[in-house]
Amino acid sequence: MRYVMFVCDNESVGVPMEDADPESWVREMDARGVRLQGMRLRSGGDATTVRVRGDEVLLSDGPFAETKEWIGGLDLIECDNLDEAIEIASKHPSARFGWVEVRPLWEG
Repeated sequence: MRYVMFVCDNESVGVPMEDADPESWVREMDARGVRLQGMRLRSGGDATTVRVRGDEVLLSDGPFAETKEWIGGLDLIECDNLDEAIEIASKHPSARFGWVEVRPLWEG
């Protein structure tokens, strides 16, 4: 089963770069063959939120919610089950100072 991991950070928490660096996690998950793809996202300040109301397209600068937390990246993983996906997410460095949301893909 494939899952998306949303890697979330809190911009107000100062985390040393060596604690936040996911390279060892990436190497381990690539070696296990469970990480299919991953990428960092630019800051939430670079986001544009799009809404359509009636025939009008409404744009807002920034993320959907006014918050200090933001999605910093995502990884597509393939696991046998949710337990394995949780184990993989728990090893990501952001789980220690932010959080990782694990969501199954809608496949059908």
